[in-house]
Amino acid sequence: MSDDVKNRTLEAPRPALSTATNLQHPKASLETSKSYVKPLIAELIGTFAFVFIGAGSIIANVLTHGALGLLGIALAHGLALSIMVTVFAATSGGHINPAVTIGFLVTRRIAPLLGLLYIVVQLVGATLAGLLLRAVFPQAVWQAAQLGTPMLAPGVSFGTGVLVEAALTFFLLLAVFGTAVDPRAPKIGGFGIGLTVAFDILMGGALTGAAMNPAIAFGPALAGGFWQNDLVYWIGPIIGAVIAALIYQYVILGSRWGTQEKA
Repeated sequence: MSDDVKNRTLEAPRPALSTATNLQHPKASLETSKSYVKPLIAELIGTFAFVFIGAGSIIANVLTHGALGLLGIALAHGLALSIMVTVFAATSGGHINPAVTIGFLVTRRIAPLLGLLYIVVQLVGATLAGLLLRAVFPQAVWQAAQLGTPMLAPGVSFGTGVLVEAALTFFLLLAVFGTAVDPRAPKIGGFGIGLTVAFDILMGGALTGAAMNPAIAFGPALAGGFWQNDLVYWIGPIIGAVIAALIYQYVILGSRWGTQEKA
């Protein structure tokens, strides 16, 4: 990872907006506020692009009567995420997923305030993508595709859905830590992460939609009004992300803490 990525997501900014020191020193608080602007914009744009292409591919598959298929949808998600993570890694770390941000929070690789802001802008970016998809596709088509909102297949229970999403997100977070966090990682940009999303979709897409990302469920659901089993796509990914992050941080890397916690 570049030095700037480490500053943003691994060692990242010193004083947080909420600290007493910053409340007593408005100049420090203002400087910190400014330092947050670029990574937050990066997360918003990156998540917007990922959801627009990913959910858009699901709607396009309906429009073309299945021409894309599961493989095409998996490639659309995987390639979009690969590029967005690579583009914004040096600015924000390229989380583009609240589950990834939560994984960084539990391993103390991002400040609580900045982590919360990341999640907010990720959800905003996903919602904007959903609204744009509503505007560009015919209403009958996006409604038939539920605006690309992931859904449980017939016969898949709530509990099974959570289990599948947790397992798939576990693999995703291993890829994030193994290719973007670990200092020994190969320098392959976001492509290890994107490929993990692609093969997860090939396995789990037919069961749960293989979201692995609360934002890609939340944005289209809010824009289109499709809220069936929405909690599956929060509970499962968060569980999987937390388990994978803790295992990689404290077992594979073998450190008691991540880098110094952001305030």
